[in-house]
Amino acid sequence: MLLVIDVGNTNITLGVFDGINLKANLRVTTQVSRTSDEYGLLFKDLLLAKDIRIEEINTVTIASVVPNLMHSLVSGIIKYLNITPLIVGAGTKTGIKIPIANPKEVGADRVVDAVAAYEIYGGPVLVVDFGTAITYDLITEDGSFIAGVTSPGLRIAANALWNETAKLPEIEIALPDTILAKDTVTSMQAGLLFGCIGQTEYIVKRMQRESGIYDCKVIATGGLGKIIADNTDVINVYDPTLTLKGLKIISDKNKVGR
Repeated sequence: MLLVIDVGNTNITLGVFDGINLKANLRVTTQVSRTSDEYGLLFKDLLLAKDIRIEEINTVTIASVVPNLMHSLVSGIIKYLNITPLIVGAGTKTGIKIPIANPKEVGADRVVDAVAAYEIYGGPVLVVDFGTAITYDLITEDGSFIAGVTSPGLRIAANALWNETAKLPEIEIALPDTILAKDTVTSMQAGLLFGCIGQTEYIVKRMQRESGIYDCKVIATGGLGKIIADNTDVINVYDPTLTLKGLKIISDKNKVGR
């Protein structure tokens, strides 16, 4: 079996593939302070909760945007799973070309999403990932990553509202029934969610117009992406496991194993 790990700024997402089937999908909070033993035991317990023994894992592939925890994470995997993982980065076979000034600046998570969207849905394709940051990445018909836009995610915007103002409360991030809010909580929800929908529609259409690529499919992913995807017609598909699928595709391309 293949264990894929997406290390994000907020969460670490794990997926276990048995052949082409995603057998397990797990998520834990990202904590830089964990030791290698904590990571090893945590992953072991999580897998066992899904009836997966670590002896059944023969391949591990990781994409990370949090460098400071990688030493402990990789050490824990080597120590408890007896596997040296593939870490997506420079030199990894992806099938995606990055013809920009500094390809190394493109985050591993964005590359993985681009790989999955291009391989599964074809190009041209525009990937919108509603994570800690919201990213918009455009991949051409021949698999070239030609442009990317980055904006604050919904949780970052929400935290800024209640942390930087004296009277605004912490609220649930949820779509209100109407934008015509009549109280503080729904006023904040309306601004956050309808604002994000408006941003998504504008950026997608602007990227299409400036690139001249109007026929690209728009694929969304990320924890809060479904709320946005369900309330706009610029998104064609919401795929919550896009990143895990991309890690599997990259793992297959690189033929890594125990």
